[in-house]
Amino acid sequence: MSAGRIVFVTGLSGAGKSQAMKTFEDLGFYCVEHLPPAALDETLRVLDAARIGEVAIALDTHGDALLGDALAAIERAARTRATSLLYFEARNDALVRRFSETRRRHPFASRGSLREAIAAERDALLPVRERATMTVDTTMLTHGALKERLAAAFAPEARALLAMTIVPFGFKYGLPLDLDMLFDVRFLRNPNYDDTLRPLTGEDERVARFIETDAACEPFVTKLLDMLVFLVPHAIAEGKAQLTIGIGCTGGRHRSIYIARRIYAHFENDERIALAIEPRDVGR
Repeated sequence: MSAGRIVFVTGLSGAGKSQAMKTFEDLGFYCVEHLPPAALDETLRVLDAARIGEVAIALDTHGDALLGDALAAIERAARTRATSLLYFEARNDALVRRFSETRRRHPFASRGSLREAIAAERDALLPVRERATMTVDTTMLTHGALKERLAAAFAPEARALLAMTIVPFGFKYGLPLDLDMLFDVRFLRNPNYDDTLRPLTGEDERVARFIETDAACEPFVTKLLDMLVFLVPHAIAEGKAQLTIGIGCTGGRHRSIYIARRIYAHFENDERIALAIEPRDVGR
């Protein structure tokens, strides 16, 4: 197998593929966009001859049969290079908003309304999503947060073996789409019912002390950390590049952030792991 590595960038239109390709270029990858799958083999031969190692390729997944089968092309590439299949998605409301703001035409626009086009594309790309080695939900991600996540997972100079992202969120706003693990902490004592604590977040020491008065808090944290300490080495051994852990409470402001900080504090000195916390709903 060649020493070069390919990250195939796929996913829903409007979900962040173009921004991801800009990030990969910033990270030193050679980037190829809108490549027909039928042209992949010859493109890789040219890149091999030029001794180009780190490559990010956005394959055209909307073409007809004459342009080639994307999954078949990726499988052929995987025989000679290390490959990752990165899939971007977002919730329907976010995709509708992005297309409305940019006034771009959706590739599946002939299927009907914008929402119908998004649904048709989501169905068409389901086989690609199922084969993805990493899925990123960009619904609530800023460009900066997206760049940090990709850098942690794919930057060649990063010494960490696993990019672990902790996502505190509120169940009332829906589930994040890209979680590998999900923990519900709504059973813990809720600071939202205290008028003095409601405006604060789980990072505030007063909120932490309030949650810690719950007799279930420390036993839960101990069991949660024990499980993660057991699972993380297995994820690394499997070759997993990204582990996304969701911590959910009602609003995503107090308990979920507190527990996320406890996880972060436990793993922050582990050189195998590049850690990040991405509170999804704290500003709502």
